Amino acid sequence: MLNETINSFIRHLLYILTLYLIHHQLIYITLSHIHKIQIKTTSSSPPHIMAIARWLNRTVGFFVFFLLDIIDFLLCFTYKTLDFFFESEWKPCYCSTPLEAQGKTGKIIVSERGEYSKVVSMTRTKIHFDEISDTLYSRGPSLLMRLSKLVRSVKCFNYKGLIMRRNVVESCDHNDHQSKKKLCGRNKKRLMTLNSTVVEKSPTTPRWSDCHCSFCTSWLPSSTKDSLFVNVQQPKDNKKARDNVVFIHGFLSSSSFWTETLFPNFSDSTKSNYRLIAVDLLGYGRSPKPNDSLYTLREHLEMIEKSVISHYKLKKFHIVAHSLGCVLALALAVKHPGAIKSLTLLAPPYYKVPKGVHAAQYVMRKVAPKNVWPPMQFGASLISWYEHIGRTVCLVLCKNHRLLESLTRLLTLNRMKTYLIEGFLCHTHNGSWHTLHNIIFGSGGKLESYLDHVRDHVDCDVTIFHGGKDEVIPVECSYGVKTKVPRATVHVIPDKDHITIVVGRQKDFARELELIWQKSTKTC
Repeated sequence: MLNETINSFIRHLLYILTLYLIHHQLIYITLSHIHKIQIKTTSSSPPHIMAIARWLNRTVGFFVFFLLDIIDFLLCFTYKTLDFFFESEWKPCYCSTPLEAQGKTGKIIVSERGEYSKVVSMTRTKIHFDEISDTLYSRGPSLLMRLSKLVRSVKCFNYKGLIMRRNVVESCDHNDHQSKKKLCGRNKKRLMTLNSTVVEKSPTTPRWSDCHCSFCTSWLPSSTKDSLFVNVQQPKDNKKARDNVVFIHGFLSSSSFWTETLFPNFSDSTKSNYRLIAVDLLGYGRSPKPNDSLYTLREHLEMIEKSVISHYKLKKFHIVAHSLGCVLALALAVKHPGAIKSLTLLAPPYYKVPKGVHAAQYVMRKVAPKNVWPPMQFGASLISWYEHIGRTVCLVLCKNHRLLESLTRLLTLNRMKTYLIEGFLCHTHNGSWHTLHNIIFGSGGKLESYLDHVRDHVDCDVTIFHGGKDEVIPVECSYGVKTKVPRATVHVIPDKDHITIVVGRQKDFARELELIWQKSTKTC
């Protein structure tokens, strides 16, 4: 444990030093750029003002994020101590190396070509391979990664592993260079090296820093552990629904985003002919929040398929998805191309990744560019780059969401519904952190192929809605989807943002959805 602490301290020290040098160089370059502009333009010219604003944003951001780096570094050791005190176990975080952090979930980190990109979890019947985003471990600059690897290599110098080839698992001693060379030479592309450490799975009970209220832990009874919470509104008198609609919410939200806004505003005709299904995604609302999950794309899709598609025996259905839910909606469309009757996407987070650029890192820097202004970007940067500060926010807000809801009702004299607070705060840090990195950032390299598949193999209408003042996902993302899927229709709603594209105009949006479903039904 002492060696781990020393190694972690050295890595963090190198991180802060490298960050300081890099930002110092950026400020110097920016100042030089400003000086050149001053020579070429007048002080009143708009480019000059914009350049000064950018310089101020970067300069202030340097000091703010430098301070946050130090705070996150200190919180790392604070939470390790508190975890040991409350749970009698040292909990590795993503400040650790991938090999150390595999104890976090009881899953084994897989290395392909020297990069940590997959996780293998073994059961009695099969082996699962999950892709994890490298932004979980490498959120710093490439120079920092090299410095960290120098420290990491000391601990990972000598160990035994497993080599997997097709369906055969063979033991391999790393000291036996000759046998390893022969084996790797025969099938170089199929080899993956696994660390052989065996770790017990973490319990599924909430951690000490998570909320333990009856709402957040309603999934703990054995009957609900393996299925998502689903809110269904279907025709009365057991009348068979003509069509099915699946609603998938976005990041830091829940099914109440749909049930409190759209469901009451659908027409009687829709309520009597459609089965409306809104699901709480894994880790949100009343759905399971296992702390041994990495919340990968496979896990999210399997839970939706099991809890919605298989449970309700859906052969054909419409999908309405918001933000993060758009990624899952596209993945479902790729997996079930013949079942989709219409695809409605609200603010899809599609960023066209340039060739030769690492997709996950690129998307992360587009969503969370480490700016202090505008506030939305600062908030996104805070929860994306700082694991322990994010956990502190969850400890203060999410663990006390009942109190915040009560205060809101008291201050507004019960005139304000608190379903948005419920969706925003009823989650665990483990769930939101992994979902953010593994789905939103990690899917950056997949969305392009998903959209190509939807264009060529999914025969349904694609409709996109986007708020004209959305500061979370820019409107260009929706136009990017339109470029990939030419038949898609894009509606930009003026003066609406990421939330008010639905909230506040739910009646209008309900009518728009009904027209989309009616049109697709006639087409089919």
